[in-house]
Amino acid sequence: MQKLSMDELNRKTVAEFKRSEKTPVIAVLENVRSAYNVGSVFRTSDAFLLEAVYLTGYTAKPPHKEIRKTALGAEDSVTWQHFPNASEAILLLKASGYKVMAVEQVTNSLSLEKIIFDPQEKMAVIFGNEVSGVEQETILQCDGCIEIPQLGMKHSLNIATAAGVVLWEMVRGRMQAIPNK
Repeated sequence: MQKLSMDELNRKTVAEFKRSEKTPVIAVLENVRSAYNVGSVFRTSDAFLLEAVYLTGYTAKPPHKEIRKTALGAEDSVTWQHFPNASEAILLLKASGYKVMAVEQVTNSLSLEKIIFDPQEKMAVIFGNEVSGVEQETILQCDGCIEIPQLGMKHSLNIATAAGVVLWEMVRGRMQAIPNK
C-alpha cells in the first residue's frame, strides 16, 4: 500500500463540483453555535456531493474565518442558504418534495442502523444545537426522527460527528450506482 498523491485522488475543482450531479440530500443546521462545527458539516457535504446545506437561526454562515478553517474551501463548493428559522426551511423543503427528518432522541425515533434509505428519495436531515439538540417545535414539523445508536454513558455526539455518521449512512447505499466506487 502506498498513500495516493493529490493528483491520483482526482479531486474535483469547484467548477466541476458545481456541475456534478448531486446526492439529493440537504443537511439543515439549526442554531449550531460553533462555526467550526458548521465548517465541518460543509466539508462532509462536499465529500458526499450533497445538494446543499441549509443554515437556520443563529447558525454561523460564510464568510466566516472559523467556518473556512474547518471547511477548507467547501463553503465555496457546496450550495448553501440561510433561513431565519428552521420552520421556513422545512416549509420550502416539503414544498420541494423532500422528506424531512431530525436527528434526535425521541419517542418512536428510528434507529439509524435499521433504516434503509431509498436512493431516489429526496431527503433533508436536521441537526440541532450542541447543547439542546433539535427544538421540539422543529421536531413536530418533521416526518420523523433518526437516532444514532450509542452504547456508552454519554448518549451524545458532537454535531459534526453525528452529521458524518448520519450523512454517510444516507449516501452509502446510493454509491452502488456510481461506477468505480
